[in-house]
Amino acid sequence: MKKIWRLLLCLAALSMPLAASQAQGGDTAMEKVNIGKKLALYPSVVTVVGAEVKGKVNWLTVAHTGTIGHNMIMVSMSQSHYTNQGVIESGKLSLNLVERDMLPQVDYVGTVSGANADKSGVFAWHRGENGSPIIDASPVSIELNVVDNYKAGGFDNFICTIANTYARKDVLDAAGKLDYHVLKPVLFEFPTYSYLATGEMLGKCRQYAQKPSMGAKLPMTESGITRLSRIEVDPQYLEEYKKFAAEVGEVSLRTEPGVLTMYAVADKKNPCLITILETYASKEAYEKHIASPHFQKYKQGTLKMVKDLVLDDQAPLNENNKLTNYMVIPY
Repeated sequence: MKKIWRLLLCLAALSMPLAASQAQGGDTAMEKVNIGKKLALYPSVVTVVGAEVKGKVNWLTVAHTGTIGHNMIMVSMSQSHYTNQGVIESGKLSLNLVERDMLPQVDYVGTVSGANADKSGVFAWHRGENGSPIIDASPVSIELNVVDNYKAGGFDNFICTIANTYARKDVLDAAGKLDYHVLKPVLFEFPTYSYLATGEMLGKCRQYAQKPSMGAKLPMTESGITRLSRIEVDPQYLEEYKKFAAEVGEVSLRTEPGVLTMYAVADKKNPCLITILETYASKEAYEKHIASPHFQKYKQGTLKMVKDLVLDDQAPLNENNKLTNYMVIPY
């Protein structure tokens, strides 16, 4: 009898779904390669530290920063940096977030030492309420007070409390919070010493399963499509048409990885003349899009509203320019 039970248990194990066996650490799980003791938490946010050293303002590009709890920040800086002297002496510094158009100056202050060059005039600046130098062009600047310095591995790891945070009005939402649809801080990726742009919002935390936002997109292939759809709408249906167009655009961008761009504009003189810039990763992505339920709903629902439709396929002048459509999804 025991032999029969053992046989049944073996057969049951063999019939388990592959995913179940993988979840329990089976040999068929996806293989990973051990690449050694690599710090794999990049990319990180690029900041410019502002401090006063020997009576003169100095700037240093720093990407090794992190949060400690909800109200403290650690700034990790090699002890070889000239800026550290001023931070240690004053116990104060500023962290300034970086936008793309600041990169030439940011790259310079990160590669030239303040011991060899006067960097005080690289940025237009003013003093914050805590006395630290603040970069005028930075969208967000944080004044910090040093409360401890944990020295390790040739680095000063400054443990700081936040004195003040300053933000440009255009990067704040209606509630006064930082709006990362507008604010696009530059990132730094250490292994290749590259600057990266922040990506699109993928969804709301704690709501992602119910309300995902626009997800990751497929790359444009040789069969990709760039198109201008020129539409003339019957004036009596214009408002109703706009609702159909907004819905199909939102659902397509949110749910279809192959739909890269849907950007609709109306002629200022005649709002019934609408042009939609559409880009698709491939011919297959386009075919999948027009077969989707949300597109068919739009197509059938607007048949009586559209007086004329012209589809003009375009050839990008610069293949290196990639279009990205950032859409704010209301919650």
